[in-house]
Amino acid sequence: MKIFYDRVASKWYQTSVKTAVTFGGDKLPLPYYKALLNNDLSFSLQLEKGHAGPVIGIMTARKADGTITGNSALFIKIQKSILLHGGLSYIFTPEDVMDDYINGYILLPNHNHWKKIKAPFPDLVYNRIPFRKVEQEDRCQAFFSILKLKNIPFFNPCFIDKFDLYCLLQNHATLLNYLPKTELAANRQTLFSFLEKHKCVYLKPSHSAQGKGIFRLAYTDSLTLSLEGLKRKKIYPSFSDFWNDWETELIQKQYLVQEEVDSARYEGKKFDFRILAHAKADGYMVTGVGIRQAQGQNITTHVPNGGKLLPYDMFHSDELDQFITFAVNQIGEALTENYGFFGEFSIDAGISMSGDYYLYEVNSKPMSFDEIEIEGKKIEQLCRLFFQLTNFSFIHENSNSAE
Repeated sequence: MKIFYDRVASKWYQTSVKTAVTFGGDKLPLPYYKALLNNDLSFSLQLEKGHAGPVIGIMTARKADGTITGNSALFIKIQKSILLHGGLSYIFTPEDVMDDYINGYILLPNHNHWKKIKAPFPDLVYNRIPFRKVEQEDRCQAFFSILKLKNIPFFNPCFIDKFDLYCLLQNHATLLNYLPKTELAANRQTLFSFLEKHKCVYLKPSHSAQGKGIFRLAYTDSLTLSLEGLKRKKIYPSFSDFWNDWETELIQKQYLVQEEVDSARYEGKKFDFRILAHAKADGYMVTGVGIRQAQGQNITTHVPNGGKLLPYDMFHSDELDQFITFAVNQIGEALTENYGFFGEFSIDAGISMSGDYYLYEVNSKPMSFDEIEIEGKKIEQLCRLFFQLTNFSFIHENSNSAE
């Protein structure tokens, strides 16, 4: 059915059904008007049991200067896809949430720009807040509580602390054997003992992403300590010298220490897997797998840090497929059970020179994949999930537009 937005009065209405039609997460009545009003936006939505939708809210954040930030390319792709499949979406920030409506921004594909609207609470919220600090603010947490009271589904519920994740997966017997040994580098003795045992370790901030802040710490042949990061390298005469230099940063940024895995190599350089997963009706599915290979440095394989893309077909095997499918389902269930519903996540995994599989990290808000095919599947699976969770049909063609 067609619905309209009166840009002057900031109100929604419809012209086709005189009987009661509801709209938005609060299922508010959608007024009927016989004639079109001037200069209105129009949208074609599905109608399920008298409810027009779905309306999807994409939650992001603002920078210090007040401008909206986030993955704009992702937002645009989602908005266009939802419109084509018979739904409506808008982006908003915690500051935009009012008592009974939300000030959102909707994409007008025909004009390729965003329009501010006064929107109803959505049928579902997709959490893409890019900053941990914003997500933890009282205003944001209060909004999540309101969604629960209104029975409005939302995902993903939170960023994942790296050490909390390790502790969670360590308690799952089926995943324990795939985890590299890890501890919090919270005190001198813990880090010293861990380093003495493993000789070569990685230091990772608990709240970092994309390989930021990671260092490799190892004993050299002369028993000095070598610390190597993406942009700096330093030799310490002893562990005491290293600790005196790094104690404050290790504790303030909640660094964890992790054993170095002797990663498998291709043409002499290590590689690992980026696995994208989405929820489905009966569990989780693998949306795509990318391979990342280190190049100029061996600290991280992330593409922004110089990593190289390799096709999954180069390493594909039935055994690897089985491991990835197993890991996706087990991790998805563990995350949802402990944190709340996770509709998507990505996994950083690897394989050692001896053929053992490892799980390194889980990302609750995956960045865009460089592989066009995987990114396309990501948009499709997200939209399919939006429609499924809001009890609407995922149709494949629609003449929806915003004019």
